[in-house]
Amino acid sequence: MRFKLFTALLIVSATGYAQNEDSLKIRAIANDILLHGKAYDNLHILTKQVGARLTGSPQTYKAEAWGQKALQQAGADRVISQSCLVPHWIRGGKDEASIVLPGKKNQPLDILALGNSVGTGPKGIQAPVVLVNSFDELEQKKATLKGKIVFYNYKFNDTYIKTFDAYRDAVGYRGQGPSQAAKYGAAAVLIRSMSHAADNNPHTGSTRYNDSFPQIPAAAMGLQDADRLAALLEKEPATVFLKTNGKMLPDTVAHNIIGEITGSEFPDEIITVGGHLDSWDPAEGAHDDGSGCVQSIEVIRALKAIGYKPKRTIRVVLFANEENGLRGGSKYAEEARTKKEKHIFALESDAGGFTPRGFGVTMSQEQLNKLRSWLPLLSPYGICDISHGGGGSDIGPLYRELGTPLAGLQPDSQRYFDIHHARSDVFESVNKRELELGAVSMVALIYLVDKYGL
Repeated sequence: MRFKLFTALLIVSATGYAQNEDSLKIRAIANDILLHGKAYDNLHILTKQVGARLTGSPQTYKAEAWGQKALQQAGADRVISQSCLVPHWIRGGKDEASIVLPGKKNQPLDILALGNSVGTGPKGIQAPVVLVNSFDELEQKKATLKGKIVFYNYKFNDTYIKTFDAYRDAVGYRGQGPSQAAKYGAAAVLIRSMSHAADNNPHTGSTRYNDSFPQIPAAAMGLQDADRLAALLEKEPATVFLKTNGKMLPDTVAHNIIGEITGSEFPDEIITVGGHLDSWDPAEGAHDDGSGCVQSIEVIRALKAIGYKPKRTIRVVLFANEENGLRGGSKYAEEARTKKEKHIFALESDAGGFTPRGFGVTMSQEQLNKLRSWLPLLSPYGICDISHGGGGSDIGPLYRELGTPLAGLQPDSQRYFDIHHARSDVFESVNKRELELGAVSMVALIYLVDKYGL
């Protein structure tokens, strides 16, 4: 009995020592990032000196060069570029729309063409507008849609506390809306922006055409203008003029930029952490996803700064082409499968640089329980929840190809869709301390996974 008690005390003592050691190590990580971090400075360079990074644009390659330099300066053992073919869509000029009022001055509408959409042609399109509040209503009005502009006015559900739930609920109107309307002969589509912001900034984002139906022009409208147009259509018929210039060019080449620290004990076991380097063209892509890129680079810099030598190989990947093709993430997973690499964990930051709240994961219950056992170590830095459901678009292919356990940083989401894919996603909208606390949480989790495995 005494032997069992002594053994139990030893186990408790050892566990307590390990937790104390980990607590001190994570405190060192936090101190380094909060006092000497480079994430905010790196983000300033990426947003102000490179700017918007639409796939295939000249800024794509400026961003790749920036990423290589930033990873080298962070202390990566090696930095490589991984090429992939990517779509090359261009906006082609200023998007225009207005409510046509016979005998009066037209009322302009603030719009942005949807990514990957076709243009109207140089003369634009002028046609009556049909208000549609849901796909069910589209079906009810299908006989009236030929030659018309369909206006999807599906609103974000403000009762969802997690705003990504509202986005998932509404985003089908951006993704499938144009083809659904084209099926019934519509000439073009306007959509209410995927946002619950109080301003009038339109939010772009990609659409996906169904090859069974004609490709028609599609654009997003600011919320104030959407409300104004909807109120008018509830009272009387209205005509809208729409001009967009979008065009899809032949695929071009872009690159995943990869920096890594080679593992000291298990170099063949790979931990991936990253964000996507591309952004939409109206703004600087500060939250989406410059923040995720600079937070990921901090993983290498901070671990090097505190003198930690990872057991496993840690790769930071700045992914190409998340926004309108996901070619970078797909290429990374494809090459990992071809090379028979052993990927034990992947973490992504692609939900903005706001205050960290938790991690969403895609993994077994046993693995989730292990991560949850680390909450006492992570909670001092804002992480209060680790739950099923999460990862990231870029690392999703790793799960599908290799079954790799995934996690995604989940910052506070209340302001994210105010700026998502809009001109307001600029450096000035990022809070330095919130950005750094997100980096602290990511580096801490990578440290724990590296030390203890899954």
